[in-house]
Amino acid sequence: MKRLHVHLTVADLDRTVRFYRTLFGVAPDKLKDDYAQWMLDDPAVNFAVSTGECCGEDRSGVSHLGIQVDDDESLAAITGALNDAEHSIFEEQERTCCYARGNKTWAADPDGVVWETFHRLGHSDSIGREDDLDAKIDALHGGAAA
Repeated sequence: MKRLHVHLTVADLDRTVRFYRTLFGVAPDKLKDDYAQWMLDDPAVNFAVSTGECCGEDRSGVSHLGIQVDDDESLAAITGALNDAEHSIFEEQERTCCYARGNKTWAADPDGVVWETFHRLGHSDSIGREDDLDAKIDALHGGAAA
């Protein structure tokens, strides 16, 4: 199964959680001081909000979009498609980010919209943000503009 992933950077996590809890009709599946996530089945979406610490964002709005897959074979297929689209990508193995561990492929579309495709391997107690992610995403933006 593939699940759309939407990650928003927000200014006020508590207000945002109240809004989406009301909109979706359920509490988040994961709630931290700086992060909340809903794993919805209808529509099939992994919807996350954070204060920006997770992905180094300094403004509110869409941080990135993505596709969550169930296994590394599906991730490899999408990574191949991204390579065929002739845009810059980078891959990460066993990455800890946003309170989860996973294998990931990052890409940017022609207008610079960042996409994260990932296979979640498990949960983490730490947000796990790595300092070099900003530079890698900046490079994707540069590759998308070329």
